[in-house]
Amino acid sequence: MEIEIAESLLLPFAGTALGAGCVFFMKHNPHPALQRILNGFAAGVMVAASVWSLLLPSIEQSGHMGRLSFIPAMTGFVLGMFFLLLLDQMLPRIPAGGAGKGDPGHDWQKTTMLVFAVTLHNIPEGMAVGAVCAGWFSGTTGITLPDVMILAMGIAIQNIPEGAIISMPLRSGGRGAVRSFLYGVLSGVVEPAGAVLTIFAVGVMTPLLPYLLSFAAGAMIFVVVEELIPEMSRGMHPETGTIFFCFGFALMMVLDVAMG
Repeated sequence: MEIEIAESLLLPFAGTALGAGCVFFMKHNPHPALQRILNGFAAGVMVAASVWSLLLPSIEQSGHMGRLSFIPAMTGFVLGMFFLLLLDQMLPRIPAGGAGKGDPGHDWQKTTMLVFAVTLHNIPEGMAVGAVCAGWFSGTTGITLPDVMILAMGIAIQNIPEGAIISMPLRSGGRGAVRSFLYGVLSGVVEPAGAVLTIFAVGVMTPLLPYLLSFAAGAMIFVVVEELIPEMSRGMHPETGTIFFCFGFALMMVLDVAMG
């Protein structure tokens, strides 16, 4: 059991590392069609996980409040959404393609901000896995171990293009493969760290679990709507991303019911 939990905590980080590792066997960014498929599938999984693995357990945890049991879920969801909105407002916009050729100082600044931006956006994803793990540990939320694994897998899939977004432009801009890879990996380190800290925080303050579950859901939905849906609909044949969104959502729903 401990092995499965450890795998769940490390899966999102592994996805980032896998995407960053593209620098060792690819000269260019992943094909746009593949990016649409990955983003669409991950978005579907993350939306379904936000509902079945985060919001519904949050409401169930607050069942003693009767008709007001939606309050912790709504409060946490809104706070999670505004947390990501605040991050977006604080971070400068990174031009498409990340760091590339040009003035070294300018490239370094763009590289640093790109890593910083992706790293901050990875924190709520790590918290989401940690919150689901904490819900499973509590034994009172209806969350199962497959729920934890599926959520972690969906985030890992979404992190593959994120790792490549950092490492591939650096590689094409003239930096070494190892250095480019390490920059991509660096952005994912916060995910297992955030997950572990969230688990310990809930262990100390169990009443916060409904708020933490819904906070993670709000943050994830914001990421999906703000980043994944536009990316999966970009370019030719945008319906490909929509199809895989539906497939990811349906798969998560089936697995949650069948294995729950």
